[in-house]
Amino acid sequence: MASNFHLPPAGFGPGSQPSAEGDAPGWLPMPSGMRTYQPHTPEIDDAAAASPALDMLERIAAACDMAATGQGDAVVLSGMAPDARRLLAETLGQGEVSMRIRGVPSVAVQESVFAGVWQVLGTGIDRVEIGPVPSRAFAAFDPVRPGLGLDTPQEPGVFNAPALLVELLDRSAAYRPGAVPHVVNLTLLPHTEADLAMLDEALGEGSVTILSRGYGNCRIEATATPHVWRVRFFNSMDTLILDTYEVTAMPEVVLAAPEDLADSAARLREVLEAIR
Repeated sequence: MASNFHLPPAGFGPGSQPSAEGDAPGWLPMPSGMRTYQPHTPEIDDAAAASPALDMLERIAAACDMAATGQGDAVVLSGMAPDARRLLAETLGQGEVSMRIRGVPSVAVQESVFAGVWQVLGTGIDRVEIGPVPSRAFAAFDPVRPGLGLDTPQEPGVFNAPALLVELLDRSAAYRPGAVPHVVNLTLLPHTEADLAMLDEALGEGSVTILSRGYGNCRIEATATPHVWRVRFFNSMDTLILDTYEVTAMPEVVLAAPEDLADSAARLREVLEAIR
Protein backbone atom coordinates (compact mmCIF):
# COMPACT_ATOMS: atom_id res chain seq x y z
CA MET A 1 0.00 0.00 0.00
CA ALA A 2 1.33 3.45 -0.88
CA SER A 3 2.11 5.65 2.05
CA ASN A 4 1.83 9.42 2.29
CA PHE A 5 4.80 9.46 4.71
CA HIS A 6 8.17 10.20 3.14
CA LEU A 7 11.55 10.45 4.79
CA PRO A 8 13.27 13.81 4.21
CA PRO A 9 16.17 13.65 1.76
CA ALA A 10 19.58 13.12 3.38
CA GLY A 11 21.54 16.29 4.07
CA PHE A 12 18.53 18.46 4.87
CA GLY A 13 16.93 19.54 8.12
CA PRO A 14 18.02 21.36 11.26
CA GLY A 15 21.74 21.19 11.89
CA SER A 16 22.61 19.99 8.40
CA GLN A 17 23.34 23.40 6.89
CA PRO A 18 25.62 26.26 7.95
CA SER A 19 23.70 28.44 10.39
CA ALA A 20 23.61 32.19 10.52
CA GLU A 21 26.01 33.90 12.90
CA GLY A 22 24.69 33.69 16.41
CA ASP A 23 22.56 30.59 15.68
CA ALA A 24 25.25 28.03 16.54
CA PRO A 25 24.19 25.26 18.95
CA GLY A 26 24.67 26.22 22.57
CA TRP A 27 27.03 23.43 23.51
CA LEU A 28 27.82 23.27 27.24
CA PRO A 29 31.44 24.32 27.86
CA MET A 30 33.51 21.32 28.83
CA PRO A 31 36.24 21.30 31.50
CA SER A 32 39.60 22.71 30.47
CA GLY A 33 42.89 23.68 32.05
CA MET A 34 43.82 20.25 33.35
CA ARG A 35 46.46 20.36 36.08
CA THR A 36 49.50 18.21 35.42
CA TYR A 37 52.54 17.30 37.48
CA GLN A 38 55.36 19.82 37.13
CA PRO A 39 58.62 18.85 38.82
CA HIS A 40 60.11 21.53 41.04
CA THR A 41 63.65 21.42 42.37
CA PRO A 42 64.19 23.85 45.26
CA GLU A 43 67.52 25.59 45.65
CA ILE A 44 69.50 24.87 48.82
CA ASP A 45 71.84 27.47 50.28
CA ASP A 46 72.67 25.69 53.54
CA ALA A 47 73.15 21.94 53.15
CA ALA A 48 73.34 21.34 56.90
CA ALA A 49 70.02 23.12 57.52
CA ALA A 50 68.40 21.22 54.65
CA SER A 51 69.52 17.79 55.85
CA PRO A 52 66.46 17.10 58.09
CA ALA A 53 64.12 17.93 55.20
CA LEU A 54 65.99 15.63 52.82
CA ASP A 55 65.89 12.83 55.36
CA MET A 56 62.14 13.38 55.75
CA LEU A 57 61.65 13.24 51.98
CA GLU A 58 63.53 9.93 51.89
CA ARG A 59 61.23 8.61 54.55
CA ILE A 60 58.15 9.81 52.67
CA ALA A 61 59.38 8.14 49.46
CA ALA A 62 59.85 4.85 51.33
CA ALA A 63 56.35 5.24 52.82
CA CYS A 64 54.93 5.70 49.30
CA ASP A 65 56.46 2.35 48.33
CA MET A 66 54.82 0.72 51.34
CA ALA A 67 51.48 2.45 50.78
CA ALA A 68 51.41 1.20 47.18
CA THR A 69 51.17 -2.32 48.66
CA GLY A 70 48.43 -1.33 51.10
CA GLN A 71 50.27 -0.11 54.21
CA GLY A 72 50.00 3.63 54.82
CA ASP A 73 52.14 5.73 57.15
CA ALA A 74 52.39 9.18 58.71
CA VAL A 75 55.34 11.37 59.63
CA VAL A 76 55.15 14.14 62.23
CA LEU A 77 56.62 17.48 61.17
CA SER A 78 56.22 19.48 64.38
CA GLY A 79 59.62 20.20 65.84
CA MET A 80 61.41 20.59 62.50
CA ALA A 81 63.61 23.67 62.18
CA PRO A 82 61.88 26.48 60.21
CA ASP A 83 64.35 26.35 57.29
CA ALA A 84 63.93 22.60 56.89
CA ARG A 85 60.15 22.93 57.24
CA ARG A 86 60.04 25.55 54.48
CA LEU A 87 62.16 23.38 52.18
CA LEU A 88 59.89 20.42 52.76
CA ALA A 89 56.77 22.48 52.06
CA GLU A 90 58.33 23.94 48.89
CA THR A 91 59.26 20.49 47.60
CA LEU A 92 55.87 18.93 48.33
CA GLY A 93 53.91 21.84 46.85
CA GLN A 94 50.14 21.76 46.40
CA GLY A 95 48.35 19.14 44.34
CA GLU A 96 44.81 18.64 43.10
CA VAL A 97 42.85 17.69 46.22
CA SER A 98 42.11 19.68 49.38
CA MET A 99 39.84 18.80 52.30
CA ARG A 100 38.17 20.43 55.26
CA ILE A 101 37.46 17.97 58.06
CA ARG A 102 35.38 19.34 60.92
CA GLY A 103 35.53 17.87 64.39
CA VAL A 104 37.76 18.15 67.45
CA PRO A 105 40.18 19.29 66.32
CA SER A 106 39.22 20.46 62.85
CA VAL A 107 41.92 19.87 60.26
CA ALA A 108 42.79 21.13 56.82
CA VAL A 109 44.26 18.65 54.33
CA GLN A 110 46.18 19.49 51.18
CA GLU A 111 47.44 16.86 48.79
CA SER A 112 50.99 17.54 47.64
CA VAL A 113 52.05 17.43 43.99
CA PHE A 114 52.94 13.81 44.75
CA ALA A 115 49.68 11.86 44.66
CA GLY A 116 48.87 10.14 47.95
CA VAL A 117 51.13 12.43 50.01
CA TRP A 118 48.83 14.54 52.20
CA GLN A 119 49.76 17.53 54.37
CA VAL A 120 47.50 17.60 57.44
CA LEU A 121 47.29 20.73 59.64
CA GLY A 122 45.21 21.56 62.67
CA THR A 123 45.48 22.59 66.31
CA GLY A 124 48.36 20.49 67.64
CA ILE A 125 48.56 18.60 64.32
CA ASP A 126 51.33 19.01 61.74
CA ARG A 127 52.05 15.87 59.80
CA VAL A 128 52.27 14.25 56.40
CA GLU A 129 50.13 11.17 55.77
CA ILE A 130 50.95 8.74 52.99
CA GLY A 131 48.18 6.57 51.60
CA PRO A 132 45.11 6.57 49.38
CA VAL A 133 43.38 9.14 51.62
CA PRO A 134 44.05 10.63 55.09
CA SER A 135 42.73 8.49 57.93
CA ARG A 136 40.52 11.25 59.40
CA ALA A 137 38.57 11.46 56.13
CA PHE A 138 36.85 8.17 56.96
CA ALA A 139 35.09 9.93 59.85
CA ALA A 140 33.23 11.80 57.13
CA PHE A 141 29.73 10.88 58.27
CA ASP A 142 30.01 12.27 61.80
CA PRO A 143 27.02 14.62 61.66
CA VAL A 144 27.42 18.36 61.63
CA ARG A 145 23.70 18.55 60.83
CA PRO A 146 21.85 15.26 61.37
CA GLY A 147 19.53 14.07 58.63
CA LEU A 148 15.80 13.66 59.20
CA GLY A 149 15.55 10.56 57.01
CA LEU A 150 12.04 9.41 56.17
CA ASP A 151 10.61 11.90 58.69
CA THR A 152 11.56 14.80 56.43
CA PRO A 153 8.44 16.85 55.62
CA GLN A 154 7.43 17.11 51.97
CA GLU A 155 7.12 20.74 50.99
CA PRO A 156 5.17 21.98 47.95
CA GLY A 157 7.06 21.28 44.74
CA VAL A 158 8.55 17.97 45.85
CA PHE A 159 8.38 15.52 42.96
CA ASN A 160 11.00 12.78 42.85
CA ALA A 161 12.82 13.14 46.21
CA PRO A 162 10.80 10.58 48.22
CA ALA A 163 11.62 7.76 45.81
CA LEU A 164 15.28 8.78 45.58
CA LEU A 165 15.51 9.04 49.37
CA VAL A 166 14.19 5.50 49.84
CA GLU A 167 16.75 4.23 47.30
CA LEU A 168 19.67 6.04 48.98
CA LEU A 169 18.71 4.97 52.50
CA ASP A 170 18.30 1.36 51.37
CA ARG A 171 21.70 1.35 49.66
CA SER A 172 23.28 3.02 52.69
CA ALA A 173 21.96 0.36 55.04
CA ALA A 174 23.03 -2.46 52.70
CA TYR A 175 26.52 -1.13 51.95
CA ARG A 176 29.44 -3.42 52.74
CA PRO A 177 33.19 -2.60 52.46
CA GLY A 178 34.46 -3.24 48.96
CA ALA A 179 31.04 -3.05 47.33
CA VAL A 180 30.70 -1.39 43.93
CA PRO A 181 29.62 2.26 44.39
CA HIS A 182 25.95 2.95 43.77
CA VAL A 183 25.40 6.21 41.88
CA VAL A 184 22.20 8.24 41.61
CA ASN A 185 22.69 10.64 38.72
CA LEU A 186 20.54 13.69 39.39
CA THR A 187 21.62 15.24 36.09
CA LEU A 188 19.73 12.54 34.18
CA LEU A 189 16.67 12.44 36.47
CA PRO A 190 13.73 14.84 36.59
CA HIS A 191 13.77 16.83 39.81
CA THR A 192 12.93 20.22 41.25
CA GLU A 193 14.68 22.61 43.60
CA ALA A 194 12.27 21.41 46.28
CA ASP A 195 13.49 17.84 45.65
CA LEU A 196 17.10 18.88 46.21
CA ALA A 197 16.18 20.76 49.38
CA MET A 198 14.32 17.74 50.74
CA LEU A 199 17.20 15.36 50.00
CA ASP A 200 19.65 17.73 51.68
CA GLU A 201 17.49 17.94 54.80
CA ALA A 202 16.82 14.20 54.84
CA LEU A 203 20.45 13.09 54.42
CA GLY A 204 22.01 15.77 56.63
CA GLU A 205 25.52 17.19 56.54
CA GLY A 206 28.66 15.25 57.38
CA SER A 207 32.03 16.53 58.54
CA VAL A 208 34.11 16.33 55.34
CA THR A 209 34.17 18.62 52.31
CA ILE A 210 36.59 17.82 49.47
CA LEU A 211 37.60 19.85 46.42
CA SER A 212 39.40 18.19 43.54
CA ARG A 213 40.80 20.45 40.82
CA GLY A 214 42.23 17.87 38.45
CA TYR A 215 40.01 18.61 35.43
CA GLY A 216 37.59 21.43 36.07
CA ASN A 217 36.40 21.29 39.68
CA CYS A 218 34.80 18.46 41.61
CA ARG A 219 33.11 19.27 44.92
CA ILE A 220 32.47 16.29 47.19
CA GLU A 221 30.49 16.58 50.42
CA ALA A 222 29.78 13.88 52.97
CA THR A 223 26.22 13.63 54.20
CA ALA A 224 25.33 12.58 57.73
CA THR A 225 23.96 9.32 56.28
CA PRO A 226 26.62 6.57 56.32
CA HIS A 227 28.38 6.05 52.98
CA VAL A 228 26.32 8.68 51.12
CA TRP A 229 28.25 11.45 49.34
CA ARG A 230 27.13 14.36 47.16
CA VAL A 231 29.51 14.59 44.19
CA ARG A 232 29.28 17.51 41.76
CA PHE A 233 31.47 18.26 38.75
CA PHE A 234 31.89 21.79 37.37
CA ASN A 235 33.60 22.87 34.17
CA SER A 236 36.18 25.66 33.93
CA MET A 237 33.35 28.21 33.69
CA ASP A 238 32.06 26.93 37.07
CA THR A 239 28.95 25.53 35.40
CA LEU A 240 27.52 22.38 36.99
CA ILE A 241 27.84 19.55 34.45
CA LEU A 242 27.26 16.46 36.61
CA ASP A 243 25.36 16.16 39.89
CA THR A 244 25.28 12.82 41.70
CA TYR A 245 24.89 11.05 45.00
CA GLU A 246 27.32 8.16 45.53
CA VAL A 247 26.94 5.38 48.07
CA THR A 248 30.50 4.26 48.82
CA ALA A 249 33.17 4.44 51.52
CA MET A 250 35.08 7.13 49.61
CA PRO A 251 34.47 8.45 46.08
CA GLU A 252 37.07 7.10 43.68
CA VAL A 253 37.96 10.57 42.39
CA VAL A 254 39.53 11.33 45.80
CA LEU A 255 41.65 8.20 46.20
CA ALA A 256 45.29 7.85 45.23
CA ALA A 257 45.66 4.52 43.44
CA PRO A 258 48.56 2.13 44.17
CA GLU A 259 50.05 3.13 40.80
CA ASP A 260 49.89 6.81 41.86
CA LEU A 261 51.74 6.07 45.10
CA ALA A 262 54.44 4.06 43.33
CA ASP A 263 54.84 6.92 40.85
CA SER A 264 55.09 9.42 43.73
CA ALA A 265 57.93 7.39 45.28
CA ALA A 266 59.85 7.47 41.99
CA ARG A 267 59.27 11.20 41.49
CA LEU A 268 60.35 12.04 45.02
CA ARG A 269 63.61 10.17 44.51
CA GLU A 270 64.17 12.03 41.24
CA VAL A 271 63.77 15.36 43.06
CA LEU A 272 66.08 14.20 45.86
CA GLU A 273 68.72 13.18 43.33
CA ALA A 274 68.48 16.57 41.62
CA ILE A 275 68.76 18.44 44.94
CA ARG A 276 71.80 16.52 46.07
